[in-house]
Amino acid sequence: MTNDTAATAVAAATDVLHGNLRTGYSAGAGHEFRFTCPSPDTYPFQWSWDSAFHAIALSHIDPGRAQAEIGSLLTAVTPQGFLPHMLLWQDHLRPRAVEDFRIRVTGWTSATIAPPVLARAVERVFLATGDRDWLRSVLPRTLLCYEWLRTHRTNPRTGLLLTFQPDESGLDSSPKYDEAIGLDVTTGDVSPHWHDAMRKLLDSYATVTSDAELLAARRFVWHDVLFNSIYADGLQTVARLCRLSPKAQRVADVCANRAHAVTAALSRHCWDEERGVFWDVDVVRGTPARCLTASSLFPLILEDLPAPMAHRLVEEHLLNDQEFWTAFPVPSVAANEPVFDPDFRTGAIFRGSSWVNLNWYLHAGLRTHGFTRVADVLARRTLEMTARSGMRECYGPFDGAGHAAREFGWSSLVIDLAAAGEGDRR
Repeated sequence: MTNDTAATAVAAATDVLHGNLRTGYSAGAGHEFRFTCPSPDTYPFQWSWDSAFHAIALSHIDPGRAQAEIGSLLTAVTPQGFLPHMLLWQDHLRPRAVEDFRIRVTGWTSATIAPPVLARAVERVFLATGDRDWLRSVLPRTLLCYEWLRTHRTNPRTGLLLTFQPDESGLDSSPKYDEAIGLDVTTGDVSPHWHDAMRKLLDSYATVTSDAELLAARRFVWHDVLFNSIYADGLQTVARLCRLSPKAQRVADVCANRAHAVTAALSRHCWDEERGVFWDVDVVRGTPARCLTASSLFPLILEDLPAPMAHRLVEEHLLNDQEFWTAFPVPSVAANEPVFDPDFRTGAIFRGSSWVNLNWYLHAGLRTHGFTRVADVLARRTLEMTARSGMRECYGPFDGAGHAAREFGWSSLVIDLAAAGEGDRR
């Protein structure tokens, strides 16, 4: 990769971050807002894990705006600690949200959650600014969000968090959910059939008012490996932040112990020793969802993942050119899966395309476990595909072609990947 390639990708990312800024006042929310929308045409609202990724990228080019991004997001945190997946700030656009995004709405936010990337974003913004006053202002609500997840979504039988619809994992129409939602069309134009299946699922939740009722309904109950890995990583991150304060050492120990417990639970309930991968678990059926996706690799992001497991994930699967080591890795579905869709022909996301946010997390995991050279190659190929195709929602794993939404915000994580490479060279 040349310096020009990295510069091209970073320039495109910077332009999108500037262009996707949204500010104003929401009468429905009763607050001013300042956030980065994921895509002006496709995703005009604020999404929680998108905003966390945006803040990480912004920490390199505008740390003050990165702080504002997190501040806008934390406005929606309830006193109990619930952080919604979507914040529907723009009053005039709100009516389209339910139809377009298949969500349950409570007031001006969704009633659903998303992968908890928040702690990672808070840490990165703090490292960029060194602003301890800001950290003290946001850390209590950040802690509360992780406490809400533990209290409301932990399965006491396994110690793993539960999700109650595919969107809560952030992976939407991944084929690993097909059987659970009754999707029997896996080729051709899958998108409308998936939307129909999701509407049926949400209709079945029409009278549900609590997480306990969602669990009791047993329509879709899931242990998602990616979601739980990001949760455990978030707890590890919160522990590091708490250790900065002499008064928060006990809280730091509690969070670190909870993170270790989740890693152990993933190893106990989701690890397949024969295949050397992690499987999601369909809790309703009580069976592993044996569709090989990028989620199967995600415990690699955990610093306490046992080394033998990390080595098998990388050597047997990530670096396997029949599965994940394509020209522009990492495809969201292994290339040898029958449902693999590298060219976005199904019109449905997370069915084979490569994603910058998944690569960003796996890049960090590779470095954590000593696979520095592999991490460097992954970063280089990610920068190459974004320099070639711009900031798109996802990319073809063989040709790097851009797919789905344009001017897509979280692909600006290439700024962070480029900075990591520059730091190594220095």
